[in-house]
Parts: sequence; C-alpha cells; structure tokens
Amino acid sequence: MILILSAPADPHARAVIDRLDRRGAAARMLDLSQFPKAARLALRYGGSRSHLGYGDDSGAVIDLDRVRAAWWRSPASSGGVGAGTLAARCAARCDEAVAGMWLAMDAQWINPPAHDAAARRDSWQLRLAADLGLNPPQTLITNCPQTARAFAEQIGDVVCKGLAGQGRAARRTRRLRAAGWRRLDSLHQAPAILQERIPGRDVCVTVIGERAFAAETAAGREGGGTRALTLPEAVETAVHAMLARLGLIHATLRFRRATDGSLRFLDIDPAGSWLGVEEATGQPITQAVADHLAGMAP
Repeated sequence: MILILSAPADPHARAVIDRLDRRGAAARMLDLSQFPKAARLALRYGGSRSHLGYGDDSGAVIDLDRVRAAWWRSPASSGGVGAGTLAARCAARCDEAVAGMWLAMDAQWINPPAHDAAARRDSWQLRLAADLGLNPPQTLITNCPQTARAFAEQIGDVVCKGLAGQGRAARRTRRLRAAGWRRLDSLHQAPAILQERIPGRDVCVTVIGERAFAAETAAGREGGGTRALTLPEAVETAVHAMLARLGLIHATLRFRRATDGSLRFLDIDPAGSWLGVEEATGQPITQAVADHLAGMAP
C-alpha cells in the first residue's frame, strides 16, 4: 500500500493518486488535521508482533503495517483540543505519537519526515548551494538592524523575506527600497533574510529520483510564457548532489536566470508545486512521481 500525507484539497496529491489508481496501485490519503478529534491511532507493541493502525470517524481504517511507500507531501498539523496550556500539552503529545508512528512504519519515504524538516532550513540550503557551486545571491540572515542596514547599503538592490518557519505571510518576498530601510528597526524582534535582488527569469527544477524536469518562465509568472529547459550538465549534477546531501528523493528548486545568463539558486522546497509547469510544458512530472511511488511499493 502507498500512503500519502496531505490534505484532501491538495491538487498535487489528488493528481498522483489518480495516476496510481489508473495503474492499479493501492493508495490512501491520511489527513492529520482530523487527529485527534475525528481520528484515532492504535500502536501496539510486545508479544509475538507489533501492530500500527489508524482510523477516522468515517469508518475508514488504514493498516499501517501494510504501507510500503509513503509520500510526506504536505501534511497538516494535528487538530489539537482544548485551549491555552491544555492545548499545548495535547498538541505535544499528538506530535510525539505521530512522529513515533512514522519511524515505526516499515516503509520507504518520499521524503523521510526528519529530512524534509531539515531541508527547509534556509541557512542549510544556502550553505549547500554555495558549496556545490549553485551560486546563491549574496545573503544576510540577521536580527541586527545596524548590520542589515549596512548590508543593504553595500548591495544597493535587496529583497527581504521571513525565514521558512515563520509562515506564508512572513515568507513573502519584498523589494526593500532605501525609503523603507527604517522598517529594518523591527528586526530586533526576530531575524529575517536579506538578499541581493537578481533581475531575470524564473527557473524551476522538479526532481524525482534520478529525473529532473526544468522549466523557465518570466519572473513571477507561470503558464503561457513557460517553456521546458535543458539544464547545463554541471548544474544538474549539483542539483542531484544537493538532494543527496539533504537526504531527499523529491523536491522543487527555484533559480533565477540573471541578465548575464547565469543560474542563481534561490531556494528548495521538498513539497513544491509543479502542476502549472506541467500543464504549460507537457513534462510528465505527475506520472514520474506516481511511478516512483509505485516502484517503492511493489
């Protein structure tokens, strides 16, 4: 059996499940937002054998002992109960039980949850990208307003964004003009990322196993202006090396093609989007993900 950890509204998960269904591969989705209010787990150990089970109020039951491949696509957080201190205590217990459940499963993962979490760390991504020659922009991560202002003055044209764990709103990239530098005074509350702004076109690379699908589009757009792209051999080799260092099988990397033609690494997302690129270019990314999962669960 193949298990997909995501929300029912996730179009990427639904598309992959549809491809798996067509080839007769048994696949189930598990929505963690239902746990613990409307779902239950039972992890039994000792005696002659162990048993891992999960079920919800609809009557659906998943025998986790039968799972041979699992996709950590975009799982929701546990729903939690109560309020205040009780809610925090319950959430911690839920997280602990669920984290242990993944480790106890006899399954191959895309991607192992612990590797997924580590790969989202901006500092780790940027260090690896630099070491592998993927040429990231000049970057500063700081909570010091004076250091940030000096960096902005030195670089001239910079963008600012929150760290990966600070939520989607904080993650939005904003161009930081001189008139807005006074906003840097708020950095003492929490660090942020300042980066050299790279004008040019967006390049995304979706990797699944040994396959890499690259596409180029006008910055900030997707669709009619998107075309498939063949990566330079050195870049593709470095991309696969980066995933290997991060312990990932699948991810989407973003680059910017600078005006001088060079590719500059921006970030990597273990649960990136590709459906828009696939529709525009015809690249069989969804099928590649489904095929890889099916191959992990013969």
